[in-house]
Amino acid sequence: MAPVAIPAVVAPENPAVTTSTKPIRLALLGSTGSIGTQTLDVVDHHPGRFEVVALAAGTRHELLAEQVRRYRPQVVVATDAATIAGQAVLPSPEGLIEAATHPEVDIVVVATSGHAAIPAVMAAIVAGKTIAIANKETLVCAGELIMPLAREHGVEIRTVDSEHSAIWQSLGAHDAREADRLLLTASGGPFRTTSLADLANATVQQALAHPNFAMGGKLTIDSATMMNKGLEVIEARWLFDVPFERIEVVIHPQQIIHSMVEFPDGSVIAQLGTPDMRLPIQYALTYPDHLASPGTRLDFTSLAALTFEAPNLDKFPSLRIAREAGIAGATYPTVLSAADEVAVDAFMHGKLTFLGIPRLVETVLAQHDPQPVHDLQAVLDADRWAREEAERLLSAYA
Repeated sequence: MAPVAIPAVVAPENPAVTTSTKPIRLALLGSTGSIGTQTLDVVDHHPGRFEVVALAAGTRHELLAEQVRRYRPQVVVATDAATIAGQAVLPSPEGLIEAATHPEVDIVVVATSGHAAIPAVMAAIVAGKTIAIANKETLVCAGELIMPLAREHGVEIRTVDSEHSAIWQSLGAHDAREADRLLLTASGGPFRTTSLADLANATVQQALAHPNFAMGGKLTIDSATMMNKGLEVIEARWLFDVPFERIEVVIHPQQIIHSMVEFPDGSVIAQLGTPDMRLPIQYALTYPDHLASPGTRLDFTSLAALTFEAPNLDKFPSLRIAREAGIAGATYPTVLSAADEVAVDAFMHGKLTFLGIPRLVETVLAQHDPQPVHDLQAVLDADRWAREEAERLLSAYA
């Protein structure tokens, strides 16, 4: 991806301030994906509380056209289209910046995948917008840039991820640095009880059968390898400003407890609820209010048991690989993320085995010459190198 210049933008005097008569105005980047469509479910559930100012998507033009007709945004961004539903379209990724910095936007919901949204997030922060982030790559690859920039401009970074939202809610008024441990829960994915021998023959269809959530293909495969949880560990380090040794992962198959915080006195605070991404999405949009939700309520009397176990790093080395990349820092997390995208795509197209995914990623990391992340260009250069190296090595790990 070619570098995209981030324009100088003057921050508004009172960003993301709303009243009972003024709707919260949204720019939704990635409107046709899983998080994007569920964000619009939340909007529909609260008529008059939200206004969709900008919609941005990729090539799912038919669904985007339906959204444009329904929400009548002022800005539409898409790939390979001049108009959508009769409305002029801005190209991506340049249009993402215009959508994210639009003067009438209060909150930018970052629901895209990949690295294209990073310049738009940085521009939105400079413009004083509140960021509701579901895009993992932004913090995994550029957390070292994003979080200091947000502090400099007094901008809130609100997490949309269910596990990080649970940590956020469990902390309450406490600073995460006061906690002894942040405990991220994981379902274990579709292969939690599958033997290592059987994983060698795991199919794409099996890997896409997540036990609790309906997600996009890349995210579902990452859940099956547990790379997703490893990326969440790196995200948590930046979101909550805590060292990696105080971030742990515990397998919780029922996914009723979304994550937990342990304090120095030994008390553990957890956030519970049914597995429904609309809950963390809504909280990120309406914080600090807990409004009525479209989700199903938790029925404690129907819960047979809540169980926990340690992750099996022999079966799921991606979790170890991601943590090591995060601890190493510099451009290693970017290489991790980019190589994983190539590996997952290869698996989904029958060019790589399931167990080949972490092998390829680890090999690319071992070949990398890390660079400090002083600017966005370092991230983009590392991303490009990792993809090229992964493609070069791919045939050897099929």
